Amino acid sequence: MSKKLGIALGAGGARGVAHVGFLRALEEAGIRADYVTGCSMGAIVGACYCAGVSMEQLHDVALSLKLSRIAAFNVNPIRSSGLMRLNKAHKLLEDILGGDKQFSELQIPFSCVATDLISGKTVELKEGSVIDAALASGTVPGAFSPAEMNGMFLVDGGVLERVPVRELKKMGAEVIVAVDVLGDLVAIYQERPSNLIETFLRYIDVIDTRVTSSKRKSRMRSIDLWLEPELGEMDQYKVKQLDYAYEKGYELGKANVEKIGELIG
Repeated sequence: MSKKLGIALGAGGARGVAHVGFLRALEEAGIRADYVTGCSMGAIVGACYCAGVSMEQLHDVALSLKLSRIAAFNVNPIRSSGLMRLNKAHKLLEDILGGDKQFSELQIPFSCVATDLISGKTVELKEGSVIDAALASGTVPGAFSPAEMNGMFLVDGGVLERVPVRELKKMGAEVIVAVDVLGDLVAIYQERPSNLIETFLRYIDVIDTRVTSSKRKSRMRSIDLWLEPELGEMDQYKVKQLDYAYEKGYELGKANVEKIGELIG
């Protein structure tokens, strides 16, 4: 009897398209996750995967993405606490999933994480609307308006928990594979930020990288495989090079399907 496989899909913006390629490679090898967790872009890809959307279909959607298809500018960004709102992304995900799916309707158990700005803690989302949860998990502070949910004020889970492996263990996973598409963000920077938004996002990236590095070291005993695709200097905040991210994710999956197969027996 094979062991229960849990896959944690990390945050990553445009770099997160690599998750689609990674899962496609696993699909082709006949490997299917028993549990999935996600953060930010990893939450969106994970939600689609757990709802039964083929990675071939998601590949076509992902490679045609443009910012104008997922977000609209707020008339009053100061009052709205963000430059843009993700109303278009909600509609796009409804089209992909065939409606506003509930967690209870998913084919594979799934959860995602967000950061609550009121409590200052990581929040695990696993009930109610899958789309609302996944988008809350990917709400980059400053860029998008925070999601208000059950008395919480939620932004991107990557602020505190870029790759949610702890949640997989609680769900019942016996083998844990973590996919971090961001890696060491600080190491890839070549130039100083040129404006206020870039400076703020760089600040988040520096904290994110340091927090992730620290948590990875403390949790390595519970992680069977930590994987990072070779994405070079690809910018997670620019919607371009999506085909490149997909191919690198696919290569990563192909290179590790045998190892994952051995782990789950």
